[in-house]
Amino acid sequence: MTIKERIDVYEKLMRLDKPIGILLLLWPTLWGLWLSSYGHPNPAIVVIFILGVVLMRSAGCIVNDFADRNFDPHVERTKDRPLAARLISPLEALLVAGVLILLAFLLVLQLNALTIKLSVVACLLALVYPFLKRYFWLPQAWLGIAFGFGIPMAFAAHHNFVAPLAWAMVVANVFWAIAYDTEYGMVDRDDDVKLGLKSSAILFGRFDVFGVMVCHTLFLSIMTYIGTWARLGLFYFVGLVIAACLAGYQYLLIHERQRERCFRAFLNNNWLGAAIYAGIVADFLLRIPLFSVTAAVITH
Repeated sequence: MTIKERIDVYEKLMRLDKPIGILLLLWPTLWGLWLSSYGHPNPAIVVIFILGVVLMRSAGCIVNDFADRNFDPHVERTKDRPLAARLISPLEALLVAGVLILLAFLLVLQLNALTIKLSVVACLLALVYPFLKRYFWLPQAWLGIAFGFGIPMAFAAHHNFVAPLAWAMVVANVFWAIAYDTEYGMVDRDDDVKLGLKSSAILFGRFDVFGVMVCHTLFLSIMTYIGTWARLGLFYFVGLVIAACLAGYQYLLIHERQRERCFRAFLNNNWLGAAIYAGIVADFLLRIPLFSVTAAVITH
């Protein structure tokens, strides 16, 4: 294998050619960074978190493919992944994942002790998730915690403690993750049933579309409550309205349960997360207050 071919294999192994996972992990982290800093995050902390998101998502993908290396060859969408196609050995893949995790840990060592401790929990959450599909009917809930753990870490990095608001945002992210990963699971459901794997798409059965929309509703309801709790302004709620419209569009995509349209709905969640982030940023830059906001409201 030439150097270029090996680089191509590593890129696919880390899913850098498919950045949707990075974005779905990044948006909640950015929400946390901006809310915890009242719209003025420390630039160095932002850089550390963004690089950490890329590194840990890449490592998580490798561990996921390692866990699924005997299943992926039998699934149409995943049969060409490097481990499934035997383009790289399991040991080499784990070594690459180890290097990525080490680099992420070296980054977080620049932050305070609480953030470092939380990063260890975040790493464990990410490493355990790929193995849950064999034993747990709702692994998407675990994914939501793992993908939302950047939120309490952001609060810890800025204040050296985690406000209750951050944990409420993690709960909201759990429902969002169940929604978008159920859409993702609807794409592979037939293959997953044959392989004996577990997912929310299989658990919900004929109520899958209903389940997705209930989770989106709970997610947006909690985010609305968070906006009133943090006394955010008009632009934040405009962002939530746009996000709700995008969730409605996803219903139109998934209600007939066609694989390609379900996958498009999953991808659309990037824009949903971006809409909320844009609302948060605009709210701090161009404040039209609905409430009198203070730092104490967000961090206590």
